[in-house]
Amino acid sequence: MSGNISKGTALITGASSGIGAIYAQRLARRGHDLILVARSRDKLDILARRIADETGRSVEVVAADLSDRADILRVEDVLRSDQSITVLVNNAGLGATAPLVASDIAKMEEMVALNVNALMRLTYAAAPAFVARGKGTIINISSIVAIGPEILNGVYGGSKAFVLAFTQSLKHELADKGVTVQAVLPGATATDFWGVAGTPIEHLPEQIVMSAEDLVDAALSGLDQGELVTIPSLPEAADWRAYETARQKMMPNLSRSTPAERYKAA
Repeated sequence: MSGNISKGTALITGASSGIGAIYAQRLARRGHDLILVARSRDKLDILARRIADETGRSVEVVAADLSDRADILRVEDVLRSDQSITVLVNNAGLGATAPLVASDIAKMEEMVALNVNALMRLTYAAAPAFVARGKGTIINISSIVAIGPEILNGVYGGSKAFVLAFTQSLKHELADKGVTVQAVLPGATATDFWGVAGTPIEHLPEQIVMSAEDLVDAALSGLDQGELVTIPSLPEAADWRAYETARQKMMPNLSRSTPAERYKAA
């Protein structure tokens, strides 16, 4: 069991199962009290009792559907008013595996609302309080499709690219204000995500599927190491640094007063 001294409260979305539930367990073991957010109160209550019994930490639950505006506003109020919150884990999200032309556009819109709008709003609710206190951590769960959008549904890839870009911008904006930010880019992970997205996990090659426990442990190790972007399955950190170096090299030339020579008429 953890000691009685709390490291503050971690609010975790999508916490009733999968990656979110593992984050809850791991952060409680690290000494955080918890606020667990998800749609299913029954699942949240079961998880909350188990974690509280195992760790001795305080665990509250907030049953909320983050695709519903009224529910988002309720969670925003918690983030703004609870001064004990030191960590926000934006984990809730939807996925899709079918091509866009074979998808239900209403489902795509729902996915964007959850993956992009809810994450943005909750971050906006938490960040000013973290800045005012000079400390806080925001963990945004993105995906490898943020840099490999060809892998799955393009709307899903686009939504997770937003999460990555948003986190990079937050780092730039909040770096000198004591706020830590991290984007986690999981590959295929053994959760019910795949069944909901339309491709049961059993249909994927075993060699590309990581357990949720290993994923979260690696992500928290990356956080401890000060990584802005953590890709748990990437063997060589130098590969990401090369990718980022190439991106930064282009920056001075992305906006200039004249077109590049190759676009000028002969």
